[in-house]
Parts: sequence; structure tokens; C-alpha cells
Amino acid sequence: MAHTIQGFDHRRIQVDEGVGLTVAVGGTGSPVVLLHGFPQTHLMWRHVAADLAADHTVICPDLRGYGDSDKPREEGPDTYSKRTMANDVVALARSLGHERFALAGHDRGALVAFRAGLDHPAAVTHLACLDVLPTLDMWEALHGRSAAVGFHLYLMAQPPGLPEKMIGASADAFFSHFLDIWAKDPDAVPADIREVYLDACRNAVPSIVADYRASAGIDVEHDKADRADGRRLTMPVSVLQQDWGTALGYEAAALWGAWATDLEHSTVSCGHFMAEEAPADIARALRHLMAR
Repeated sequence: MAHTIQGFDHRRIQVDEGVGLTVAVGGTGSPVVLLHGFPQTHLMWRHVAADLAADHTVICPDLRGYGDSDKPREEGPDTYSKRTMANDVVALARSLGHERFALAGHDRGALVAFRAGLDHPAAVTHLACLDVLPTLDMWEALHGRSAAVGFHLYLMAQPPGLPEKMIGASADAFFSHFLDIWAKDPDAVPADIREVYLDACRNAVPSIVADYRASAGIDVEHDKADRADGRRLTMPVSVLQQDWGTALGYEAAALWGAWATDLEHSTVSCGHFMAEEAPADIARALRHLMAR
């Protein structure tokens, strides 16, 4: 299969000084932006995007630092903050003619979507977050031996130098580890798509690490400030997650409920890569959200 979303137009859109995003656009109707997770590219949405394109304009970018999008050098904590990446998304949608849009994100993309919903409530009409907790809650939920599941978070939180060197020395082994252990259905990511992901990641180690490093620093500070100010997501929000709370000892719906005034939370039986493992279910959930 071609490594594109079939029937979609692929473009390059400038979203910030010196930063362009590669984006796949297809369909007609009310706009929805789909943000990918780690260790993937916009291709993770290939099935869901094709489904939604029957009645929506579907916009699937590679995030800053990932895939074929630009990977600016980490000049400071803002370069890969979720606030900066959320600004990219709003600028992208506006460049395509959409001042308001629904937004769904998975994994890292869900953290960007969450920040966009808080920072740009006039732009984000509906918000879906797949298989994450908000950054601040994620760090608070990890403790003791159970935190070993998030070893990569701690590795990439270290100052520049060591994590990039360690991961770069065995990039395929590192990124393959997550593709292997996070999928309940290994066939959902076929060999050719897997190679696209690995190739994209091995060519983006510094920017991927910078993205994670921001989530151990400036992203936490932004979440703390919003929590202190009582800021909440005001649009309809859907959260779909595996039941991580049982393993790690937290109540996910309660944590998300503290951030959202109109929340639907559900657990799913597939693996982490739910848009590839259960695409019909995810497309159905997104349509339900956008009808609220």
C-alpha cells in the first residue's frame, strides 16, 4: 500500500516562523483535526480519516518534530511545549480556512489537543483525547514500582545530551519496543506501516526527546497554572482510554472530570493503538462526539 491516506491531498503548511507541517486533507463538511501519537505519524489515522471523510473535512498533520514536518532545534522550553504545538494546530486550521474545528488526539497528540482546548476554546468546538491523562495528572499518577511502565518518560526528561545519545544508538530497538508492547493486535500495524514509523522516529530523535522533555517541565507548569486558576475545558469532551487506572491506582474519569465541564469517559478493550486496532469504534465515537 502507498504510505499516504488514500484519496487525501498532501500539503505543506507554514504555521510558525521557520516551521512547516506536512498535512493530509480529505473529505468535505465540518472540519475535524486528528493528531497522532508516539511513535507514529499522521498515518495512524488512515482508517479513521477515510471513514470520517464521508461527511467531514479531515485534517491530519504530522506534529512539529515528527514525521515529515519540520523539526526545529530545541532553543528553550517553549520550542516543543504543548502550548506551542497547540498554536501550530490552530494556525494550520486557520490556513486551511477553518476558524473553528473539532479536534481529536491520541497519546502525544492528545496532550496537544488538551492544551489547544484550554488555550483556544473559541476555536475548538469538540475535543477527544485517546489513551492519556493530562500531563500534570500523569506525573502525579506514576509512583513506586508501577511507574516503571513509564520509564521512557523519565529517560527523556533528562537534560539534553544523554537521552538523545542513548536512544539514537539503538533507535529501532527503542521505538520498536513500544510498538510491540502497547498493541493487543500486532497485525493492526502491518510491516510496511511499522517501517514508516521507525524510519520517521530514527530521523527525529532530538525533537521527539525535546517534546517529552517539555512534558516534564514547561507543560507541567502550564497545567499547574490552569489548575490554580480553575480553568476548564468548556466544549464537549470525550475521553477513551484503556483501564490504566486499575493497574496504576487512579480513577481516570475523576481526574478528567476535574478538567472538563461536559465529559464522556469510556474505557476500551483494544490496545493503545486504538485508531488502528479498532478504527470503526473510534470513528463512531468521534461522530457521536461531534453530534453533541
